[in-house]
Amino acid sequence: MREFKFKVDEIREQFPALSKTVNGIPAAFLDGPGGTQVPRRVVEKINDYLYYRNANSHGVFKTSLESDNLYWQAREVYADFLNCSAEEVAFGANTSSNNFKLALGLVRTMKPGDEVLITDIDHEGNRSPWRTLEDFGIIVKSVKINTETITLDFEDFKAKLSDKTKVFAVNWAANSCGTISDVKKFIDEAHKVGAITVVDAVHYAPHRPIDVKAIDTDILLCSAYKFFGPHFGVMYVKKSVGEMIKTVRVIADDNTEMPFKFETGTPAMELAAGAAEAVEFIADIGNNHEEFFEAELKGLSGRRRFVVAGMMAIDKYEEGLAVQLRTELAKLPGVKVFGPGPGHPRTSTVSFNIEGVNSNEVAKYLAEKGIFVWDGDYYAIETITNVLKLEASGGLVRIGLAPYNIQSEIDRTIVAIQEFCETIKS
Repeated sequence: MREFKFKVDEIREQFPALSKTVNGIPAAFLDGPGGTQVPRRVVEKINDYLYYRNANSHGVFKTSLESDNLYWQAREVYADFLNCSAEEVAFGANTSSNNFKLALGLVRTMKPGDEVLITDIDHEGNRSPWRTLEDFGIIVKSVKINTETITLDFEDFKAKLSDKTKVFAVNWAANSCGTISDVKKFIDEAHKVGAITVVDAVHYAPHRPIDVKAIDTDILLCSAYKFFGPHFGVMYVKKSVGEMIKTVRVIADDNTEMPFKFETGTPAMELAAGAAEAVEFIADIGNNHEEFFEAELKGLSGRRRFVVAGMMAIDKYEEGLAVQLRTELAKLPGVKVFGPGPGHPRTSTVSFNIEGVNSNEVAKYLAEKGIFVWDGDYYAIETITNVLKLEASGGLVRIGLAPYNIQSEIDRTIVAIQEFCETIKS
């Protein structure tokens, strides 16, 4: 196999935002976990819809028919992204909204004393919807994490799982520090007691290929704005499970037809078109890099093959930069990098803090140098605030990589953090 070479310059050309400067310095967008930048083609796809096809759904006239067709085509694109059928793909405003609707639908067939199992590693978007069910008499338990490695405690999970567990909700990758969990192992155990499994893949989806059939989850959620699209939520629902769920929608008793039963109101068709184009963008990356992954792509064809190749290329490129970041930051006095150790799967997100320094001060220092990073808890409140007890020190500084980031931006960031450490010593 040829030595891997990522065509980052070709990718960067597609992002107008990368021309931005701060104090005369090119901006380095290392804020990807909060939402990536958007390639020109995605915006053009949204504009095309609004300019020439804008109409409500289910009409008999041309623009309405075109709208309905484009909306279904978006489902087909996401079916290839997730490895499922188009009728198993539902859309909504965002993942948190989709999760709240899901939770309030599932509680319709639950009874007081039933249990939901969540985790301490999750974003509140996959905790709060389920905690809301406590108002209906549902018992909510949470799986602990190892505080040193920020990994889920499988034994604690098994201890809390029971025949009363009706739902198990877990993220695939932690937005706090990038920990990737072996969700299939958890899902298999949850299915033994008949629980419905809900996987939050919001942080996982921008970095690695998704195969819902391989992990056998019942439901999976992600958000297109995390991987080059507009603010738009995507949900996979296994058909056999979805047909049994009573959902929350305008016609309360119309709960038969998939996937429409999981959607409320007039569809955001322009956003669906843009979100689908974001996947096509990933597929084009795959088309340009598939030669490096022939063995892994064996048996795949069409758009699915290119999507998987694109995600594999993105992951391989980002990981090289992330390893450098983790290694160099860990050498600095007072700097602690959070997350699992070498050998444990993780995304290219790098989270750290500096002893005796509020993380917000670090983020502001980097921002003045045109380096965009996040600080705080990023709604991973249970992990960062309640378990790690980092609220007083401003949580963590989070650096997130995307395929448009380049080596010089990583070098700049390392130097800037070194300089900041020097300033606090003097």
